[in-house]
Amino acid sequence: MKVLLLQDVEHLGKAGEIKDVSGGYGRNYLIPKGFAVLATKGQIKQAEERLAAQRRRAEAMRKEAEALAAKLAALTLTFVVKVGEQDRLYGSVTNADIAAKLHEVAGVEIDRRKIALEDPIKRTGEYEVPVELASGVSTTLKVVVTGE
Repeated sequence: MKVLLLQDVEHLGKAGEIKDVSGGYGRNYLIPKGFAVLATKGQIKQAEERLAAQRRRAEAMRKEAEALAAKLAALTLTFVVKVGEQDRLYGSVTNADIAAKLHEVAGVEIDRRKIALEDPIKRTGEYEVPVELASGVSTTLKVVVTGE
């Protein structure tokens, strides 16, 4: 029996997918609980069209993220901060600071959580900071911290 899932069902599939299930499972559990409806030819066609549209959107987002990754890989962010003894910073440079500087310099809005800075930068120098733009698309950003 083919059913169209209306909700995500654990160990079966996600909403909008067409699944082949046993008759009893479909009639006695999925359909009465509102997790699925019996799949008709029209619904199967609509589900396939939605899936194709979703794939196209994901591909477009991936291409956009790859273009942004190339732009960011060529970019160098420079922070000029106050330093004390042994090139230690007063304060630190965090992923939020890097995100704000990216927006200021390149006009690129990136969530600070996408910038994978393990610990805040507390010394002057050059750093390679990984940035994940989309699932499977990441780049490294060059960050230079100098003293005043």
